[in-house]
Amino acid sequence: MESPSDTAEPPAGERSLPSALLETIVRTLPFGVSVHDESGQALFANEAAAQIAASAGTHLRAGDEARSGKAASCAEVSCAQPRPVFTESAVGERRLRTHQLRLGHADRAYLVSTSMDVTEERSFEEDLFRRAYFDELTGLPNRGLIEQHVEELIAGSRDGATDFALAFIDIDNFKNINDYYGHAVGDGLLVKVARRISSELRASDMLARVGGDEFVLLVNPVAGIEALRQDIAHLLERLKQPFFIDGHEIFSSASIGLSLFPQHGSSYELLRRNADSAMYRVKSGIKGGLTIFDQDMGRSATARMELEQRLRLAIRDHRFCCAFQPKVDIRSQEIVGVEVLLRWRDEQGVIQAPGEFVNLAVELGLIDEISHLVLAQTMQAIDKIDDAFGKGTSISINVAARQADDLRFMRSFVDALAATGCAERFMIELTEEAFFAKSRFQAQVLPLLRAIGTRVSIDDFGVGYSSLSALADITADEIKVDRSFITDIHRRPRSQSILKAIESLSHALGITIIVEGVETFEELAYLQAATRIRYAQGFYFSRPLSLDENLALTPANDGARIATVAREASATRTPNWRSNPRAPRLI
Repeated sequence: MESPSDTAEPPAGERSLPSALLETIVRTLPFGVSVHDESGQALFANEAAAQIAASAGTHLRAGDEARSGKAASCAEVSCAQPRPVFTESAVGERRLRTHQLRLGHADRAYLVSTSMDVTEERSFEEDLFRRAYFDELTGLPNRGLIEQHVEELIAGSRDGATDFALAFIDIDNFKNINDYYGHAVGDGLLVKVARRISSELRASDMLARVGGDEFVLLVNPVAGIEALRQDIAHLLERLKQPFFIDGHEIFSSASIGLSLFPQHGSSYELLRRNADSAMYRVKSGIKGGLTIFDQDMGRSATARMELEQRLRLAIRDHRFCCAFQPKVDIRSQEIVGVEVLLRWRDEQGVIQAPGEFVNLAVELGLIDEISHLVLAQTMQAIDKIDDAFGKGTSISINVAARQADDLRFMRSFVDALAATGCAERFMIELTEEAFFAKSRFQAQVLPLLRAIGTRVSIDDFGVGYSSLSALADITADEIKVDRSFITDIHRRPRSQSILKAIESLSHALGITIIVEGVETFEELAYLQAATRIRYAQGFYFSRPLSLDENLALTPANDGARIATVAREASATRTPNWRSNPRAPRLI
């Protein structure tokens, strides 16, 4: 019979694993373990340690320990160095993390090392860092990194001098380059612009890409305003030199706005915003130049921000309404269509013309929602439109050129048109820009419109990118000649010649012409007597009619009043420009 002392657990301090089991565990660990004596001779190394040593070009044979006796217990080992030393180093293309601890045993000192291959871990961390702080296309710092760097500079500034400047750089007409040559060339241009700017910088400067074609340059330090102007002017000239990309010679330029620390802001965000405002001042004038921020720009930027906020609220609260302007057949004296014009009724109930906000809505990406609102309101008013202008009249709706090249939006808009059940009554009016360059509109969007019977009109023809020969490449149903050619046309022989050329070519191509901006009897009389043009639009016939006010009050026989105007003009076959100065108008 066993005594209790034979089966009792040994005291905790005396417990130990069998040496063979302990050795097996150490040898199979996934990280390296080695032991060296005081002279540096390897006494023990597991397989992982031997492989790591081999990758470093040294030899460390696993199991080199001279074994004798049993493994020492924990009680027999004393720590000569109570805390381990942690190091990380490169071994060839690998990175190792090493822990070293000096131990004493039986009056001898040993160095115990553990090592782990952290190459993949470091690669993953570096990849995360690059993604977080660097632009993937150009390799430049991104918005977050330059903001962090500038904030550190601001925090370390101790005097009131101009320590540094921020330059906001925007490539001019980048969208047109991207559309015409393709995105691969556009990306190539961004890379080459980044390299060209970087080649001009000092080690203390920093260039970051903060948007599609937008860069922020930190100029640090600034020697003086005039020296800064000269340096930026030199940079602008460098950016005007041609870029050679995929066999294309690309000419470009950049507009630059500057803000100075501390005069123009005490934070990165304020300095960037003010430099951005200065850059937009350049864009509104002659592109490819430089402007330094001033307080007037700050006020303009504040006003723009306020307008942006009001516009967003107006979209949320559906404060938009539609007005309708007739298109007139000046030969048959009939109203043949209406153009839907957008109006914004602000917080005070005042109607804002589209010139005040449409471009901003396009820039901010808000115009898509507005366009769907316009279509919805038009369909809500379809019975009133028919009562006022006649059933079957065409309905023209404007779409921005940027929208026309956006397949996602255009597909949704085509679906909305098809859902009205009368898509064939609609005409989409686009500016010339939508048809040129390598636009997707003609190839991918136009077939969608054709499939549902919706027609297409070129708005403001003659003032954009086009030439008369470009009409041969355009698939459109209608051309609206810009009012700049019609104003006082009876006194302007050159405008008369241009109009005749447009008329002749359009007739040959089977494209209908309508002239915009007819405001006087003399202009209408000229069109009747000297051209074959049938259709016109303008204040002479009718101002845009409000849905809430005018349409409900306008009887259907208002068309007869327009017909009266057309008949009186038609009767003047040989125009007498001073005749009938008080011809009736629908206003």
